Order: sequence, then structure tokens, then C-alpha cells
Amino acid sequence: MIETYNSIPKPESDEIKQRLEAAHQRLAEQQLLMKDNKLPVFVLFEGWGAAGKGTVLGRVIKDLDPRFFTAVSIHDPSPAEKRKPFLARYFAEIPEAGQFKFLDAGWMTEITKDVLFDRINKQTYKNRIGSVLRFERSLTDNGYLVLKFFFHISKKEQAKRLETLMESKETAWQVDDYDIWENEHYDECGKVFDKFMEDTNTSTVPWNVIDAKSRKWAELQVMETLVAGIDVALKNHNLTVPLIQNIFPLNRMPKLKDVDLKKTISEEDYKVQLKELQEKLENIHNQAYLKGIPIIIAYEGWDAAGKGGNIKRVTAALDPRGYEVHPIASPKPFEKSRHHLWRFWTRLPKTGHFAIFDCTWYGRVMVERLEGFCSENDWQRAYNEINEFEKELSDWGAVIVKFWVHIDKDTQLARFTDRQNTPEKQWKITDEDWRNRDKWDLYEQAVDEMIAKTSTTYAPWHILESNDKKYARIKALKILIDALEKALKEKK
Repeated sequence: MIETYNSIPKPESDEIKQRLEAAHQRLAEQQLLMKDNKLPVFVLFEGWGAAGKGTVLGRVIKDLDPRFFTAVSIHDPSPAEKRKPFLARYFAEIPEAGQFKFLDAGWMTEITKDVLFDRINKQTYKNRIGSVLRFERSLTDNGYLVLKFFFHISKKEQAKRLETLMESKETAWQVDDYDIWENEHYDECGKVFDKFMEDTNTSTVPWNVIDAKSRKWAELQVMETLVAGIDVALKNHNLTVPLIQNIFPLNRMPKLKDVDLKKTISEEDYKVQLKELQEKLENIHNQAYLKGIPIIIAYEGWDAAGKGGNIKRVTAALDPRGYEVHPIASPKPFEKSRHHLWRFWTRLPKTGHFAIFDCTWYGRVMVERLEGFCSENDWQRAYNEINEFEKELSDWGAVIVKFWVHIDKDTQLARFTDRQNTPEKQWKITDEDWRNRDKWDLYEQAVDEMIAKTSTTYAPWHILESNDKKYARIKALKILIDALEKALKEKK
């Protein structure tokens, strides 16, 4: 792909100058249009060492308003980043709506380096390619313009530039050992780069190979591609995105109305089992930490169903240094202006740790769906996006346990009334809780659809019968322990 790209003949210097001026003027205008239309632009610069990525990047942004763009250099992952899923640090970098984000190197560099230095096998490479394709498609489906550039120079030209940089103390720092190694193994690197680009070249996010021998010419190629891409994005941003058929294996789940909520446990049995199960979970947490297994627990359920009390009984068994509880409320402005999964990608646990979510990414297909906070196309797409998100976590090695804490309508009314009439509990009840109760039937329909479409074999839903809160707590602990014991056996 690198050697066979259709390189446009380089224009004369005067023409390059004129076209650059026009492109810069147009990009400055487009930046305001993208801001007004709340469209984010994510630009990836990849290429050979010393190909001029940094120089061209500096030229591209020179006329942009610095309040509405950022540029970031991505380096090899740190030890802390290696304890998160592969995509986590790239998802963290996505821009807000109306903003530009430029990455100097990114997922291509990380993956190709791992291949070149035999740090990943063929299956891991294949999995990473799948992750990249899903990542890029999910961004474009959610309104992002994603542009990828590869700066190409010959081996001879690269060697010449590296030598020039190393001759001066002021520029020698720009050359690292990998740049030198890359030039020495130019052909081998070229094959790996070429395969990666072929594997990740799509109609919606194609690779743009830049002839980088001349820096002005390279700048013009990038500028005109960027301007053309933004023009298309501005024309297409209101189009409906096609839905993708689910490809993930699903568990058959009951409707909420068919769940037996009469299940109960005696006070005596509850106390005995609670102590035994918490001691067991404490021991398993230590083993999971030593094995580096991340655990993600997702709680959803009816208002007043007992999510908080259930979470308390789980965390009581855990080392407080090894877990974090994330109470998820309405997204803040900086969260709302990004991909709906961004605020969850940025809250994932380190290996060996727990992340417990009190309300989750499923808000998109429940409250956001029913309250009109997103379009129908948005929440319809979200089922597949969520399944893909959880598959990434599962492939990373995470144990994913999802609870729907279930009660009937009469039990909810009794608990609402108790909260309203008890001064120390009144903070737990809000006008919104009463409004949501009025939409019980609509929420039940949405929850049934959510559970049916997202109870995958790798991240199944578990319904906790919580008319008796104590029964639900014991059941949750048993399910969690079983999931962790299974993961520990598979880790041996």
C-alpha cells in the first residue's frame, strides 16, 4: 500500500504557495463551522521517523484558534497504561464536540512496534486490528471525523534526515534509538506498516499516504485532504447511521414480568451466609489481585430497589485500596460532548482491581431513550456499541458482572413513601423518582429489550429479586464469587 499509493504529481512552488494559502483560509473558516455544528475532528499522524510529522502538524494548526484544538504526542504505553485495555488511552484522547484533536503517533505505532519486536502473537495482532476497526467505526457512527495520515519517505531520505538532525545538539534529541533501528530495518518495517494499513483501511476511515519528501508539498496534501474531509462531514452530519446486526452470542433471558419476586431469606440464614460469603470474597479478591484480573460490576435497577445496600455488602469484603465505586449521574457538559462511552472508558479499573458502577453505560438505552436525550438512531446503535465495549473488556481479561436489581411496583411505592415520611431518608427521594415511576411500563419495556439484546455469554445479565433486599444481597455475592472462581481457574 505504501509503495503503490497514487501519488499526485507535485505542483510548482508558486502553485503550492497559492493552494496552501487558500487551504489555510478555508480551514480557519471550517473550524468555526465545526464548532457551531458540534462536530469533533480526530486526526492521526503516523509515518517514518524524521518524515516531518511534527513540522507539518505545526504548519497545519498555525491559523487555527488554539482554544478549540489540542495536539498530543503519543509515546510507548507507561506501566499504568499497560494495566488498562489497549484502547483505553486512545479513547481517553478523543476530542469534545466542536474541537480538533491531533495525535502525533497512536494506535498504529503501538501495534506495529509490538509486531516488530515480537511482543504480540498473530492472534493478539488480529484482536487488536478488530479493536481498531470497531473503535474507528464507532467514532464515525457517533459523528466524529477521523482522518489518518502516513508520512512516507525513502530509506535514503530518512537516513539523510536522521544524520542532519544528529549533527546539531539542538536537534539531536529528536532522534531516538527506534528511529535509527527503523532505518536499519527499513524493508522489514515497511512490510509491517503496509500490512497494518491494508488491514485498517476502510471506506469511512481510509489511510492517506503522504509524499513527504518535500515538506511544503506534504503540508499541502494534508491540508487539502483535511479541508475536503471536513466539507464532507459538514454535509453528512445529519444523516442516519445504518444499524449493525448483532454478531455476539446472547443468553436467553426472562421478561421482568415473569421473574418470581417472592423469593426470601430468613434473618438468621442471612447473617450466617453474609459472613461466610464476605470472607470468601475477601480471599478471592486477594487471589484476583495477584493474578492481575480486573473486575467490573455494573448495577442497574429500579429506583429504591436496593442497589446502594447491595453495593455496601460487596465492598465490605474488599480491600479499600483495591476498588472504586462510581456513582453515575447525568453526564456533565464535557462528558455529554463526547462519545457516550467515553466517561466509562476513563473509569475502568487497573488489573487486579474492582470498578463498581452504580448506574452505567446502559443509561443510553433507558433514560436517554425514554427522555429523548438522544435520537432513536443513537439508542438503537448503542446495543451493538455496548456489546463491543464489553467484548473489549472481556478480551482484556476482565470479569464483567451485570446486575438488574428488580422489585415490583407496589414495593417501590412502599419504599418511596417510607423515604418521604422519614426525615433521615428524605434525601433519597426526588421529584424525578416520582416522574420515573409514572413511566414504569415504558421503562419495563426498555429494560426487557436492553437485557435481551445485551446479555452476552461473556457479559451476562443477572436479575436480583430484591423485594427482599437481603435475598438479593446474598444472591449477588454468590454470583460474583462464582464468576471470580471461574476466572481464577481459567487463569491457571
